[in-house]
Amino acid sequence: MKTVGIVLGVLAAFVVLIGLWFMGTYNGFVGRREAVNSAWAQVQNVYQRRADLVPNLVETVKGAANFEKSTMQAVVEARSRVGSFTVDKSVLNDPEQFKKFDAAQGQLGGALSRLMVVMEKYPDLKATANFRDLQVQLEGTENRIGVERRGFNEAAQDYNTAVQRMPGAIIAGMFGFKTRPYFEAQVMAQNAPQVKF
Repeated sequence: MKTVGIVLGVLAAFVVLIGLWFMGTYNGFVGRREAVNSAWAQVQNVYQRRADLVPNLVETVKGAANFEKSTMQAVVEARSRVGSFTVDKSVLNDPEQFKKFDAAQGQLGGALSRLMVVMEKYPDLKATANFRDLQVQLEGTENRIGVERRGFNEAAQDYNTAVQRMPGAIIAGMFGFKTRPYFEAQVMAQNAPQVKF
């Protein structure tokens, strides 16, 4: 009888330990998923900042210079494409939507880079205080975007690693924890921009 009690006690302790491990693993996934969501919110925040700055930059440039309409049009169209996305956390669960969002942001970034290069031809424009202030704001925003994208990728890597490691992968599969996509460099980012005057 004493032996049965010991065996039942050991089994109960084993069940409790498994339950605690299970809860800890599940809660770990939840914490990592929320870290990814938080990092995503920061990425969206800096993209919104850029989207808010672009109209001011465009208007300042229009008012100060009469220059290449194709470059200005590219910026306006790229911003319009970015604005057409309804972006929320569901984008993180759809790799195809994530790629489209990232591509639209890449096009806007490229158009803004071309705008900055073209504006080097206009010394009067560079001398205006409004333009200088907007340029500094935009450059700072582009740096923030890089920092936040790196932070997002780090959070996604931590989460994706946890979701795929055994034995946690079993719990992840049971409760629908799926890997999240990463931000990747645009294809055109591998080539340095050419500046021609």
